[in-house]
Amino acid sequence: MKVGIIGSGIVGQVLANAFNAEGHQVTLGTRNISKEELVAFKNNHPTIAINNFADTAKNADLIVLAVAGSVVTEAIQLAGHEHFAHKIVIDATNPIAAAPPENGVLKFFTDLNESLMEKIQKEVPDAQVVKAFSCVGNAFMYQPSFPGGTPTMFIAGNNTDAKKIVTDILISFGWEVEDMGLMEAARAIEPLCILWCLPGFTKNQWTHAFKLLKL
Repeated sequence: MKVGIIGSGIVGQVLANAFNAEGHQVTLGTRNISKEELVAFKNNHPTIAINNFADTAKNADLIVLAVAGSVVTEAIQLAGHEHFAHKIVIDATNPIAAAPPENGVLKFFTDLNESLMEKIQKEVPDAQVVKAFSCVGNAFMYQPSFPGGTPTMFIAGNNTDAKKIVTDILISFGWEVEDMGLMEAARAIEPLCILWCLPGFTKNQWTHAFKLLKL
């Protein structure tokens, strides 16, 4: 597929590399294509295109939102709402507030009654938004390897066909997948970011992932 990554930070770069490694045609979208670090990234990854948000979204079959949650609405506006219509949109964002963590606990600018994913789906109502990649650090988003086995990626979204495609992508990326249901389920998935970060902030332990155990 033609994959457009909206966001050129470390998460966007990791996912761009991952999709590229799996044979997809990837464009990394950014506000500033002349940034020094992106010039270096392009030199090291010549098969990954770099473009502005609007052209990245326009030319993509599948869009990945990989910006900070606090600026995702602005990023969508810059990309153009019309470029999201009838496309699968992977939402990798988390609603992390600007405030520092309290005893290792991140603060969110949402509450438990509405997730950031739900706000994104309302922003692009004709898109098929699927929550994914939000419950693990970027170092383990692609081909994670843990002694305890294959970790679990939790997803949610309203479109069954879109979730099937995203599930296939996640499996190719080395994950097992648990579909937690419709977009309201993101209210439970997004706070896993807080839980994932807790050992990091309190113990400097960042090398872990979640796994759902079932009988």
